[in-house]
This record gives sequence, structure tokens and C-alpha cells, in this order.
Amino acid sequence: MTTISIDAMGGDFGLAVTVPASVQALTKNPDLQLILVGDQSKIEQALARADKALLKRVQIQHASQQVEMDESPSNALRKKKDSSMRVALNRVKQGDAGACVSAGNTGALMATSRFVLKMLPGIDRPAICGMLPTERGTSYMLDLGANIDATPESLFQFAVMGAEFVSAVARIQTPTIGLLNIGEEEIKGNEMVKQAAELLSRSDLNYHGFVEGDDIYKGTVDVVVSDGFVGNIALKASEGLAHMVSHFIRTEFKRTLFTKIAGLIAMPVLNAFRGRIDPRNYNGASLLGLKGIVVKSHGGTDITGFQNAIHVAVAEVEHAVPQKIEAHLHRTLVEGKA
Repeated sequence: MTTISIDAMGGDFGLAVTVPASVQALTKNPDLQLILVGDQSKIEQALARADKALLKRVQIQHASQQVEMDESPSNALRKKKDSSMRVALNRVKQGDAGACVSAGNTGALMATSRFVLKMLPGIDRPAICGMLPTERGTSYMLDLGANIDATPESLFQFAVMGAEFVSAVARIQTPTIGLLNIGEEEIKGNEMVKQAAELLSRSDLNYHGFVEGDDIYKGTVDVVVSDGFVGNIALKASEGLAHMVSHFIRTEFKRTLFTKIAGLIAMPVLNAFRGRIDPRNYNGASLLGLKGIVVKSHGGTDITGFQNAIHVAVAEVEHAVPQKIEAHLHRTLVEGKA
């Protein structure tokens, strides 16, 4: 059995999404157990119609507080010690759960995770790693917003974490690593990426070299590494582009009777296209570098998206991602096998 603790109150929609998604995850995975953390009476009410057999694999942990989506991380850390987020993370620290999943405030989740779970030896900062669709399938990118600034050493650590994560979860033995830059040539970029490239070139990682923005969706490499400022802008720009393309397609097919008929004929293709770029199918970003497993769901996702985040957490637990990251860092940084 794999046990996951769920911040049931987190996200834009809270229990309306987290509880149904949890029930669906239990239905699809008979080896899954969940700890739903939050207002006990409200959780019980939300579970009232659930299959009684499934509820045998559910534990409810009461938490009297909730972290708001616009709350400052420092306030959440100091004044919300009994929040659903904090209690869910505590269950991981205590060994009761293998991972925590939350759709709550990203800054608060990052700060609280660092305080409760601590960092792995050799890791200066955690990084948010997410999956993206590409022409060749999927790729993974980090950091997606945890660190606005980064050092060359931090970028190197991101690469190690990303490589071990992809190797474990995506079953790619030696994933290729690309460092996001404004060009592929060695002379381009700022000093930070140039120094990070030197570190990566001397390492035992499968370093491809610099990649540009268009390489992200070409699938040029398995892991794209950047600082959180650039990574988050790239992610948000991509989400906006996907929404714009979908909007334009819907608008054009509704323009005339002829285009409406054409749209009906093309519906199977359009549905397949929508599924390929649907962000719900890629929901669940991992906070790498911690001593425990934490998965951040998009705050505005729906039941399908949150369920996918739970599946990401299960995969990380099954493949012992933190332990593999720590072992690789020990080889690279302590034993000097770069």
C-alpha cells in the first residue's frame, strides 16, 4: 500500500475538487491509501456518497486552519501551524504518508515544506519540476518558479534532481539535459548559464548543451533546466498560447454554417488535439530537493487534474525519488565522481 496525505482544503475550489479526485484515484488504484486533511465535518459530508468499500482506505485528519491562496508564506508559516497544508506535510515527516499533494498557495507550500521536511544534503534550494507535452512525447522542466534567482551551482543541482526524477518516473535510463539559453552557441548567454554549462560538461550527466525556447516543445531534450524566473515565464506564456490557439479554433469553426459542419467532421481530430495539450493531463509539479515528496497541483485545476497530481505522487513514492537524488549528489559532490 502507498499512503498519500492530501491537503483537502487547498486550491481555488477546495473540497469540491480534492475529495472527488481522491475518490477517483482510490477507484483506479487498489493499492492506494489516502489521508484527507482539513475540516473533518466538511470532509465527511463531501464523502457521504462515496463507496463504503473505498472509504476503508481513507483516513480523515482534522485541521482547524486553512492557508488562503493570497496569504503570505511567512504568515502561513508562523500563524497557521494547524492548517490543512501544514498537517498534511507533518504526516509525511512522521512517516505516516509517503507524499503530500496540495493545490494550495505555492509560496506557502514551498516555505512550509522546507521548514517541515528540510532539504536534502547538497541541495541549496528546492525546485519545481513539471511535465510538458512535446512533439516527441513529453519533457520535464525545472525550475518553474520556486527560485527567482539562481547560481550556477543551483542550476547544476536542478539538473541532477531533474535527471534522477525523470530516470525514476519516466523510466529513461540516461535522460538528456538541456540548459535553457538565448542561443545554442557557447558564446551566448549570461555568466550564470555559462558557468553552469561548465559544471554540467564536467559531470556524469547526459548533458546535451544549450537549448532555446522552441526546443522545449520540440522535445530536443528530456530535461530543460532554467532558473525559476525564466522557467515560470516560459510556462505561463505556453499556457496562454495553448488557450489562445484553442480559442481561435473554436471561433473559426463557429463562424459560418459551412465551418460548423466542417467542425463536426473534424471533431475526432480536434478532441485528440485538445487531449494532447490539455494542461490537466500534465498537472502535478514536484518540489524536488526536499527530504520528503511534495506534489503541487495547479490551484485552479479540476477533478481530473488533481487526480493526475495524486498519481504523480504515487509514482515518486514507488520509485523513491528523494533517495535517488541524494545518492547521485553524494557520488557527484562528496565522492567527486563528476
